This record gives sequence, structure tokens and C-alpha cells, in this order.
Amino acid sequence: MPVEHLKSEDGPGRIAEILERDGCVVVDGIASPGELARFREEMKPFLEATPVGLDGFTGRFTRRTGALIARSEQARDWVQHPVVLGAVDKVLGHVTNYQLHLTQVIAIGPGEKAQDVHRDQWAFDFFPFPNGYEVQCNTIWALTDFTEENGATRVIPGSHRHDDKLRYTFEDTEPAEMEAGSVLFYTGSVYHGGGPNRSDAVRMGVNITYVVGFLRQEENQYLTVPREIAATLPKDLLRLMGYARGAYALGYIDDTRDPIAAVRPELLDEKGMGDLTPVQLKNSSLGEG
Repeated sequence: MPVEHLKSEDGPGRIAEILERDGCVVVDGIASPGELARFREEMKPFLEATPVGLDGFTGRFTRRTGALIARSEQARDWVQHPVVLGAVDKVLGHVTNYQLHLTQVIAIGPGEKAQDVHRDQWAFDFFPFPNGYEVQCNTIWALTDFTEENGATRVIPGSHRHDDKLRYTFEDTEPAEMEAGSVLFYTGSVYHGGGPNRSDAVRMGVNITYVVGFLRQEENQYLTVPREIAATLPKDLLRLMGYARGAYALGYIDDTRDPIAAVRPELLDEKGMGDLTPVQLKNSSLGEG
């Protein structure tokens, strides 16, 4: 079954519907050519300095460059894109809070082999989450065209409902082909992998993922983004990075203070613990002790 394509004007609700059905969907034309050019210019020195992977899974001809919040203003906009967050709100709406999980450029070079088919949520020590319970909502922004020849991400639509720890092969997958500026959405439970690059050009995408607030982030945002940069970022972005409670009793600092106080105390509200909305606190189902 091929990967369905939508337009950004179809909206977060429709994106979430297809993710519920298939576990993956491409939304065409979210990023403009100007945004792509700005991002590539900001990230150029870091991309050039990144070594290739050390094993077959990370890719011996693949460069993975992270710390996008610290290194790129354009990435900060993409992380908070209203269409993306609108869809994530729906996919992960069953939990009290979610947070940024990973920011990474994935540049698959010529000659790279197909990556093993996997689920991203296996990163949580292969914990067997219940079938249908999503803990991640992921995006890959196409910096270049994604084609079957140059290593487009391979997915198995509908596999978010399959049993865990299955072993699929390349032949079981479909290429998520898309033009530069488009975004592949997929859940953490979808079986997928990077495709082999049989072309003579690098396939580049930006992996930005989100995870429920009670699980550990893959990329440690508190250390990846230096304190002096964090102190300049807006409250909403800091909250998304993890400077917020994951639930009623998760993630506060010292004397049950709002974690935003660690980097931007001037942004605290009068109560000093305003990182969760009344609705989120109600959803946590915990009262005061």
C-alpha cells in the first residue's frame, strides 16, 4: 500500500486521521524554498564537520547532525510549526504532556545500504507498549527530493497495529517519496528504515520527533542546548524542549518549582508553577497530597 499524500491546508485533523489509519502520511509543501535555503546555510559548517556512522544501523555513509535548536533559528520555527504541533496534539492527546524528543539532520550518502526495518519506540529498551498506545509522533522534513533511488525513508503503512519485535525486510516496505519541503509524519510504532542510496547525490532530511512527557528524550535538550542559548528562547519553545512537567508530579525542580525558573525566571507566572494547564492537571488524575 503506497504512502498517502496530503496538503498542509488539509489541516492537523486530517493528518491525525491518516496517522490513526496508516501510521504514516506525507504532507506536501510545508516548508518553502527560502526556509530550506536558510536552514542549509545555518547548518552548513556543522554538517560538514559531522563524521559518518560507525555501524550499519547509523550508516557508514550517513551523517547525523543534531543540536538543531542550538544551531538553527529556522529549525526552531519548524519544531513549533502549527500544522505539526496540531497533529501531534491529537496523536499524543491521551497523555498529560509531550516534549521534543530528537532533532537531527540525516544525510544519506551515495552507496549507503538499506537500514534495518525497526520501530523508533524500541529506543525505550524495547519495552512492549500496548498495541495502539502511541508514545511518539515523528516528522522527517525533506531538504532534498526523496526518491526510491536516493534513499527515501521506507515504511510499512498499517504496521503501527502489528505485533511488536517483528522482523521485516526491505521487500516488505514502501518508499515515502516526496519533494523537498514536504514532511513525512509517522508514529513511533510504525516499522520503517532509511532506504539505500543508489544515486550519486546525498539525500538529506530533518528528523524532528516528539514523545510523551513521562519518557526520557533521545536527545538531551538540557545539555545539547547551552544554558546561554536557552536563556534567550521563548517560553513556549522551552516548554516543548522539556522545561515543563511531564505530568502533575514529574519534572519539577527543588522545592516543587516550575522548571522554567532554571533558565528564565522572569517568565514565571504568579503561582510559579504554571507549566501545565488546568485541563492537563485534570487529565493527570492526581490530587494534592
